[in-house]
Amino acid sequence: MRNVLSHVLRMGLPGGDMENVQKYIEANKQNFVNDLIELLKYPSISADPAYAQDVINCAEHVKSKFESLGLKAEVHKTAGHPIVYAEYSQPENKRTLLIYGHYDVQPVDPLELWNKPPFEPHIEGDTIYARGATDDKGQFLIHLLAVEAYLKSGTKLPVNLKFLIEGEEETASDNLEIFIKDNHDKLKADGVVVSDTAMYAKSIPAITYGLRGIAAAEIKVTGPNRDLHSGSFGGAVANPVTELARIIARFHDKDYRVQIDGFYDDVRDLEKWEQEMFASLPYDDKEFLQSTGSIAVSGEKGFTSLERKWARPTCEINGIYGGYQGEGGKTIIPSWAGTKVTMRLVPEQDPDDILDKFEAFVKKITSPGVTVEIIKQGGARPAIVERNNFMVTGSVIALEKGFGTKPVFIREGGSIPIVNVFRQELGLDTLLLGFGQHDDNAHSPNEKFSLSDFHKGIITVMHLFQELQ
Repeated sequence: MRNVLSHVLRMGLPGGDMENVQKYIEANKQNFVNDLIELLKYPSISADPAYAQDVINCAEHVKSKFESLGLKAEVHKTAGHPIVYAEYSQPENKRTLLIYGHYDVQPVDPLELWNKPPFEPHIEGDTIYARGATDDKGQFLIHLLAVEAYLKSGTKLPVNLKFLIEGEEETASDNLEIFIKDNHDKLKADGVVVSDTAMYAKSIPAITYGLRGIAAAEIKVTGPNRDLHSGSFGGAVANPVTELARIIARFHDKDYRVQIDGFYDDVRDLEKWEQEMFASLPYDDKEFLQSTGSIAVSGEKGFTSLERKWARPTCEINGIYGGYQGEGGKTIIPSWAGTKVTMRLVPEQDPDDILDKFEAFVKKITSPGVTVEIIKQGGARPAIVERNNFMVTGSVIALEKGFGTKPVFIREGGSIPIVNVFRQELGLDTLLLGFGQHDDNAHSPNEKFSLSDFHKGIITVMHLFQELQ
């Protein structure tokens, strides 16, 4: 009897209640699309002050959507754009999920490359086109609509929910970080769910369990106190551009392994199951190269392209500057030269430690004929969610129910700094549950989102709430 009772408690809602929720979703597919269309009409471009009122209007629209579902919602003013906070709580002792998203969008330039106006959503077949469709309005709206399906079908949610929807994700989230630091109690939860990433491929849902971190720096190499005549002084004084090139050339060996002393000391190696998972994914280097325009794959010897992108640290030169850049020639030895560098980090590397090692290495290899300045620009720690985390195990079941196939486990080569803020300030792990595709043109003209994935995402989140209770 005890085992039966335990099973019932774990399973939560009776099957009939779940059927009611799903019936509501099916009956309101077009209404949900209409909700998405209305949200996408707001030109909530956070980077451009000319759209400040549109950003505010969009925040108010999101708030009103929460309120229409009976949730307590607030718009919090910040030094920049507002934050929308909402919550659904019950007297029962249930798990609480903090759901994060953002309603701001990227600028639309170059406008002439859009097939239709970016804030006049239009549908072609199964696809909706508009700025913000996949990044991130369509994805965070999925969670709201799953809540609607529960509440409007007369079904109690199996979890408590807190929503944090910001308006500055595309401009670094500085005010959100302040808000989180000032509201530990308000944001207390058991875990964070973020839908602002992509599935692995069409019809292949994914759980993103790891993110690379980043450490950024700038190098400035200075030689003479002014540009010198290359005929009168060449060969007798050090050329800062040449010396900078010599520094950069020593960052990697012939196998593209980073040569910074101690760079790999804390790197967490891939586990066997991760190597096997990555190897099992449908992936082809030729297709990858076609998408990039490169002629050959390249990177650290001994690793596959997916392993290099997702789970190995890098040291990348982002730009080089110095010397004469105009038309024609100018025979000089430049006074100075510089470069911008970013290093992608993996668990358990620390950006401050890596920047210290970077500085020490550059100074060690710099020629005595020039001086070098290292400007450390900070970074973000890598993030990883362990496979046995309750959110991961629950999302596996939810995704299979929503998409009809088991999800794969992937990492993401980029960084999402707010994930580290949730960990450092609230002590919470983050589940990255993306419903977009890598070809959705996020940040580019003709951004889009699959309406089938939008619908399946709502069903998935319906089950996710059930599985994470």
